[in-house]
Amino acid sequence: MRTFLSPDRLARQSANHPWLTLGVWAAFIVLALGTASQLKITPSWEIRGSDSQKAANLLEERILGQSPAAETIVVQSATLTVDAPEFQAFVTRLTADIQALPGTVSAVTSVYETGDQALVSADRHTTILPATLQGDIVEATDTVAPLSELLAERNGHDGFTVLTAGDGSIWHDANHQFEKDLSRGEAIGLPIALLVLLIVFGAAVAAGVPVILALLGILVSMGITAVISQFIGIDSSTINMITMIGLAVGIDYTLFIVERFREERAAGLEKVDAVVAAGNTASRAVLFSGITVIIALAGLVIVPASMFGGMAIGAITVVIAAVAVALTLLPAVLSLLGDRINWLRLPGRKTKSEQPIDSGFFGKTTMLVMRHPWIAATTSVALLVAMALPYARINIGSLGLSTFPQHLQSAQAFNVLNEEFSAGLIDPAEVVIEGNADSAEVSLAVANLRKSIAEDGDFSTMSTLTTVEGGQYGYFTVLLNGDATSERAMDALRRLRGEYIPAAFGNTGSEVYVGGGTAQNVDYIDTMEQYLPIVIAFVLTLSFILLTMVFRSIVIPVKAIIMNLLSVGAAYGLVVLVFQEGVGASLLGFHQADQVEAFLPVFLFAVLFGLSMDYHVFLLSRIQERFLQTGDNAAAVAHGLRSTAHIITGAAAIMMAVFSGFALGDMIALQQVGFGLAVAVFLDATVVRSVLVPASMELLGSRNWYLPSWLEWMPRISVEGPARHTAGRVPSHEALAFELGPILTSGD
Repeated sequence: MRTFLSPDRLARQSANHPWLTLGVWAAFIVLALGTASQLKITPSWEIRGSDSQKAANLLEERILGQSPAAETIVVQSATLTVDAPEFQAFVTRLTADIQALPGTVSAVTSVYETGDQALVSADRHTTILPATLQGDIVEATDTVAPLSELLAERNGHDGFTVLTAGDGSIWHDANHQFEKDLSRGEAIGLPIALLVLLIVFGAAVAAGVPVILALLGILVSMGITAVISQFIGIDSSTINMITMIGLAVGIDYTLFIVERFREERAAGLEKVDAVVAAGNTASRAVLFSGITVIIALAGLVIVPASMFGGMAIGAITVVIAAVAVALTLLPAVLSLLGDRINWLRLPGRKTKSEQPIDSGFFGKTTMLVMRHPWIAATTSVALLVAMALPYARINIGSLGLSTFPQHLQSAQAFNVLNEEFSAGLIDPAEVVIEGNADSAEVSLAVANLRKSIAEDGDFSTMSTLTTVEGGQYGYFTVLLNGDATSERAMDALRRLRGEYIPAAFGNTGSEVYVGGGTAQNVDYIDTMEQYLPIVIAFVLTLSFILLTMVFRSIVIPVKAIIMNLLSVGAAYGLVVLVFQEGVGASLLGFHQADQVEAFLPVFLFAVLFGLSMDYHVFLLSRIQERFLQTGDNAAAVAHGLRSTAHIITGAAAIMMAVFSGFALGDMIALQQVGFGLAVAVFLDATVVRSVLVPASMELLGSRNWYLPSWLEWMPRISVEGPARHTAGRVPSHEALAFELGPILTSGD
């Protein structure tokens, strides 16, 4: 007896009670609308257990207390120097207006108040105004808004350039640009997705349903994530993740089920029976696909980086929402629409049943590949490996202010600071001493360190040592030249940590930690490199176990994993080739950078491995369905490829449209993500699915389904077995016996 949670049972209940189902979902959506507005964005680059995090914790808990947010305001004139009365009058008025902003700035000063010539550039045409925002760094993106507006109004007036960069403005600009890029991506991706759906389904109503339901899934996920954000740090990248993954899987899952429903109706089933048949086949595949995507995304949680925790939460919640919508809300919609799902049809469209198995591009391609499997397999593998080769030259890093679009105020301020002062003013290295900080040995060590960095051109200045708690703790700052995320600054930071500090403090008995933005970036990059193989091993192991249980074969999982690794590796290589080495970057409208964002390899692997499993699950389940019925491997492969070709191709085209839309933004990190995802999906749906899968299936024949006898004890899981009521089909007892375990089913 099946439980209420089995996909076919859920489909039947939803189809039999459509208005009740819609009412429950309407309540969820209203609740999500209310909670989504409370989403709390917490900028965080915390790397748990890292040297920089230890320094930050000591600064907050023992030395400085909760760190206030700082801004560095730049005032520059092309004609006047700071000694001119007009320059002084402008700065004085500006300072007064800044101080008058309600709830924004707690302190701001200038050279005219302090006499500190370090606040003036060498040519005396530029000065900086150090400012402290009210509240802490977490609140800075909101607090800085009135200041940014004021400075934008004054910028260009009376011949003065007025800009700011700091804890609030950088994140504020980044978040605003990401939101702008996302909106642009949606504006491009959604119309293309609708067009693809219209071509796939040949009917406007059928094309519109997946998009609407995907957007509802995203809204529900936003509401859930907003609740979680009250307890766990969520940054803006989480919203990007929800939107990208939500559109991709939300549309795809609905697409597969709608197409199966139409197929069952065309085979003669009554409306509710067709919904249940789709629930027993395509919905099972959707459920299992969602599980594999969640497993892959869960790999991100292993990485001790706060940003990945938020991204994983957002992505997992949107996948769960997409699966829930597909398994419950969609059957209710199909029950209400019935054959009206085919309204507004395109003229002259043939149904699949009217087309022979070897017709069309994919039918002919499959036949050609299976006639020459060795050539097809060797060529496709060689192509993917060739694309992956540039990955050996990858230079991972952190894309900071120097890569921001130059129209952003914080990016312009960075350029001025870098030219006239030191960009390290925005984010200096913070050196924290624990133990004996007021001893003579430590004083000598600080003096020796000051001498060492004075001889190194990658450092600017070093502040004096400050001690607290009776000399138990001490700290000072070191300014590094260049962008805090540049290779120059990070190499200097590594020398500071690895050479200068050990040489100076080695005999003091004190623990010395280096924090600050550059230190965080170094720890972030090192962590990404360290955890990439761990994430890969985790995802591959769990995926292998699940696929083995599903397909009752150890060959199918091994092949699926190898093929996915090939497509992911090719995506890695192409990202390096285009963005790092600049091949075709300008032609495609991308910005070249010397580095690939450090999180990209881990992120792309987790996301792409999960998404590419969609195609393998849907394709291989249809192949298995026919193989279990006929025992003919070649015919099963041909049938599986031909019957899923237009759907999987459409799903891939939709994902590519969504991801390509985001790649057209101005933030390089988002360009790299969108491009990497789009090319991997393209390769997976073309080279892998159209060539490598049929070639390998033909070469191995019945050995594809080999399962050692000592693994027969493994649970049997049905993904997409034959619909039990479909006319003219002979359901396999093996296929129908598979269940998704005790959570979804109970014993007969």
